[in-house]
Amino acid sequence: MLITFVTLYIAATIGIGLYAARKVKNSQDYLVAGRALPLYMNVATVFATWLGAETVLSVSATFAASNVGGVIGDPFGAATCLMIAAFVFARLFYRMNLLTIGDFYKHRYGKTVEVLTSLTIAISYIGWTAAQLTALGLVIHTLAGDMLSLSTSICLGTAVVLVYTIFGGMWSVAFTDLFQTVIIIVGLSIVAMLVSDSAGGFERVWGEAVAQHKFKVLPETSAGMWEMMGTLCAFTLGAIPQQDVFQRMTSAKDERTAVMGTAIGGIAYLLFAFVPMFIAFAALLAHPELKSLFEHEDSRVIQKILPDLVLGKMPVWTQVMFFGALLSAILSTASGALLAPTAIVTENIVRPFAHKMKDKAFLVLLRGTLVGFTGVALLVALNSESTMYEMVEQTTSVTLVAALVPLVAGAFWPRASTQGALLAIVFGIGVWLGGPALWGECVVPSNVLGLFASIAGMLIGSLAPALVPSEGRSIAEILRHPQTQEELEEEGV
Repeated sequence: MLITFVTLYIAATIGIGLYAARKVKNSQDYLVAGRALPLYMNVATVFATWLGAETVLSVSATFAASNVGGVIGDPFGAATCLMIAAFVFARLFYRMNLLTIGDFYKHRYGKTVEVLTSLTIAISYIGWTAAQLTALGLVIHTLAGDMLSLSTSICLGTAVVLVYTIFGGMWSVAFTDLFQTVIIIVGLSIVAMLVSDSAGGFERVWGEAVAQHKFKVLPETSAGMWEMMGTLCAFTLGAIPQQDVFQRMTSAKDERTAVMGTAIGGIAYLLFAFVPMFIAFAALLAHPELKSLFEHEDSRVIQKILPDLVLGKMPVWTQVMFFGALLSAILSTASGALLAPTAIVTENIVRPFAHKMKDKAFLVLLRGTLVGFTGVALLVALNSESTMYEMVEQTTSVTLVAALVPLVAGAFWPRASTQGALLAIVFGIGVWLGGPALWGECVVPSNVLGLFASIAGMLIGSLAPALVPSEGRSIAEILRHPQTQEELEEEGV
């Protein structure tokens, strides 16, 4: 019955995605759903895309093994990121009428900065996408048993996501996210109630959590504090200059929806992320033998707490609800994770070298890029040994040191220049990657040092005499004239 349900669920998801593809008439439909999503769909895309495999499987297991401080980056930092994006950047991005976040760097700093930041952002998605594909393969492998190897299961899951995303783009993501949000909420809530009962009720679970110091946030050492700072910076700030955040804000039907949809989605994500954490901890109370997973030398094994619990201890109908919710969480995040880098690679890395391309040809190129990026992420998924939580943290550190400072300075500091942006990128990445080799072990995380270096690069480059001419325009000018004269000429206007 369980395998039958999973097959039917996947078929339904593909069907919804293909139905939504009928709305795609041009590249704007494909990338930002024609800027037409109402509030409820906008909230669903934010919630479902962020509540992914790492939240259900990895964050929950990490909390069960440590405490709230161990998951300070996600969900707390991630939800804070969405609130900052909603109230600081949403209105500006929506008014600029851009297709991708890479277009911001193009208009503000010119093509060189556009390509460099877009390349950085696109690379950052490889780990996150691979994490979702790995999780999807793990679920299929768990359900299929000996019939399918883990590698085959990952490939099969990747094919499912690719099929329904390639045709409908953001419209498919929006429609399937709405469907999957309902499944996630209902499925995990039911499992939480059942596990709570088996552990002795909510009061016992809460009492044990307090007794075991599960709500402890701050570490006891200065090194631990700095490590927490690095994690918070990665999740809270590093995720701001990401295409998926931008894409959901600019897919809204108006400015107010862009702000409220992102904010409500962020709050809903933070609140509901406690549900899988509660399930994992309650599972250990009800079934102490699951603690043996923490002793395994492969850190990824702890992510099997919830699947092992449900398959081994619960009736079939509960298994249906749990795996339906889990598949929903993974599929919604995976589709968004594939579409976001596809958009930025095609629009901001490839298109500058083929700027006279017509919209229909661009749409074909978008779908081809989606296939190519999926292949790269699949290779990483098949070879990585990191937990999903670790893969996501590594992902956001890339954009933290290379893309955040040019974004913030470009939006709010009129003196920010092309030269400053270039130095910010070079200094940030250089210190992040090269710092440990230069001065060895350091209590300050390399991503925090990279952020400081990026800020220094922006200040030095923008205040020093200009050796590199500024190619971009001010925010005020961009808002008055969203397209440059060169772009208008390219379109034959």
